[in-house]
Amino acid sequence: MEQRTNSPYPRLDKPVLAIVGLVLVVGAVLFTINDREHEWRYYQYQFRRVVAEKLGAEKARTVPSGLQQIWVPSLGHADRCVTCHQAVAWKGFEAAEEPFRTHPAEPLKGHPIEKFGCSSCHGGQGWAVDVGPAHGPVEHWEEPLLGTQLGTEYSLVDNKAALMQMNCNTCHRYDRETKGAEMINLAKQIVNARGCRACHVINSRGGTIGPDLTFVGDKAPEQYEYGRLSGQRTAFAWHVAHLKDPRALVTDTVMPNFNLTTKEAQAVAMLILSWRKSPVPAAMVPGTPRTDPQTAGERAAEEAMKIGPGAWFVKTGCFVCHSIAALGVKSPAQIGPDLSTAVDDVQSRFGRTVDDFLASPTGTMSVVLSRQIILTPAEKTIAVQKLREAFAEYQRQKAAGKTPAVSSH
Repeated sequence: MEQRTNSPYPRLDKPVLAIVGLVLVVGAVLFTINDREHEWRYYQYQFRRVVAEKLGAEKARTVPSGLQQIWVPSLGHADRCVTCHQAVAWKGFEAAEEPFRTHPAEPLKGHPIEKFGCSSCHGGQGWAVDVGPAHGPVEHWEEPLLGTQLGTEYSLVDNKAALMQMNCNTCHRYDRETKGAEMINLAKQIVNARGCRACHVINSRGGTIGPDLTFVGDKAPEQYEYGRLSGQRTAFAWHVAHLKDPRALVTDTVMPNFNLTTKEAQAVAMLILSWRKSPVPAAMVPGTPRTDPQTAGERAAEEAMKIGPGAWFVKTGCFVCHSIAALGVKSPAQIGPDLSTAVDDVQSRFGRTVDDFLASPTGTMSVVLSRQIILTPAEKTIAVQKLREAFAEYQRQKAAGKTPAVSSH
């Protein structure tokens, strides 16, 4: 017996399936067209043609075709850069234009491409297959290609390609000096010479007056305050401007102006942005130190200051900015004047006794003594006593012809 339905709605199965099928066909066609338009196809075609002209048709047939990828499990990097840059390991194309240029041989001796990939050193969006997305900058992608173009946009005063040294420092973070990373080496020298650790924790060691810089490179660009920054609004530009004139960007900062040149500020900014949480397997660069220890001499000098006649100044943190040469205390930063002669200096500069000045400080010291080194009235009395003892020792040494080298910063 034939079964009939009394549904008021007509059957829509066939029309719906037809529409779905049509959408799938159109989608497939559009995908095919879009895929054919990828730039890597053109670059592979051109490279084969160049190889054929230079090395013969038989050699050209050995050029790989299709998407190429280098997967580095230890770093979690998938790089498709070699899809276009096929000449990386080919000899004879050292003078060719990119992307048909042979990679310089020297860096690859210690950094084989199959072990390090491309983006771990050069930056860029490794899994992209078109020039724009691969090289950047791309919206919401914080790893542009660290090449000459970006260095020119950032107005690097020296080596326009030096930005790549930030990625070098990912592996060589704890090296005191890294071959080929001149800007990073300069920055490390400045950090040590200017005593940045006196105020900042760096690589888990340092003072706490300023923010911890150990992983400051992970700070998102959106987290910076650009209100007082002119020109480019990037993390790199912010750090350069801040290093050249801290109070121009942060009006209430106690960070001093170290009068860095533009090159020095750019070098330190690169170093700062290289301090990121980027775990690197120890096997990547055998022999590279995995910590940032002090030398035996540095440790001995620090311990001697803690138990010597100037120990009070070390304990309170005064030595962060001030040396007390008469008592054998050397500041890692030497920002402020030597306190050996503070009793006399305060009187001559401000027309006030040191007792009165500590009771009601002015200028930078009013900020420091209200935020960083907060002394009770009793502790201020001790401070005056210690300053007078330091001055008495300075006068004694001077009378004996052994005047200590006093800084007047």
